[in-house]
Amino acid sequence: MLKRIFDIILAIVGLLLTSPITLPVILLVWWQDKSSPFYIAPRVGKKGELFKMIKLRSMIKNADKTGVDSTPVDDHRITPVGHFIRRYKLDELSQLLNVLIGDMTIVGPRPNVKRETDLYTSEEIRLLDMKPGITDLSSIVFSDEGDILKEYADPDIAYNQLIRPGKSMLGLFYIEHSSLLLDIKLCFLTLMSIVSRPQALLFIERILLDLDAPASLVDIAKREKPLSVMPPPGSDNIVTHRDYMASSNCK
Repeated sequence: MLKRIFDIILAIVGLLLTSPITLPVILLVWWQDKSSPFYIAPRVGKKGELFKMIKLRSMIKNADKTGVDSTPVDDHRITPVGHFIRRYKLDELSQLLNVLIGDMTIVGPRPNVKRETDLYTSEEIRLLDMKPGITDLSSIVFSDEGDILKEYADPDIAYNQLIRPGKSMLGLFYIEHSSLLLDIKLCFLTLMSIVSRPQALLFIERILLDLDAPASLVDIAKREKPLSVMPPPGSDNIVTHRDYMASSNCK
């Protein structure tokens, strides 16, 4: 109940404080192609239920028709205004409306498309025990997702091999240690990461150490080394294609 009150207050305050920025950007998105400035993205929420996530559109109209879910920073589908939106995470601000509706929470595991959640292992399925959030540990650690994926011909496979394992581990760790105090810290660090990501990562490292996180997870979160190809938690096999059935590879 306390988390829900926190969500509602922060969502209202966030929408009001950011409106001087978001309203002009909404107008610019509409002006560039005279189409809706919002993209309604189907996502998987708590207990596997689908919901409509509201995003400020950063891509060309009907970009989702390509069937590519992961987005490198040099993706040709991103509009000129969209690059600005993504640089400052403005597309996430509209999700405060989802928080007010009750589909999402401020801090929680990031929501995913069904094509990805269908690949979840028996361990990763626990990510759906909680409402998805606008931000969490992985949102800060992998805030450079677009830069990570830009080197790869198939960004979806690269996402599953390089980002998904650490992202899922951080999401599961958050669920196990969820608290209002941790939520407040992560909200602050999300804002800090826009200004100084290295400083935000140092604080993430301290949080994980204070909560006795495994050394391997701390090492991933520090982001001092290139990301390694890994299997997702709950599996021994590395994802090599999108019709990979995670359930057949669970421990």
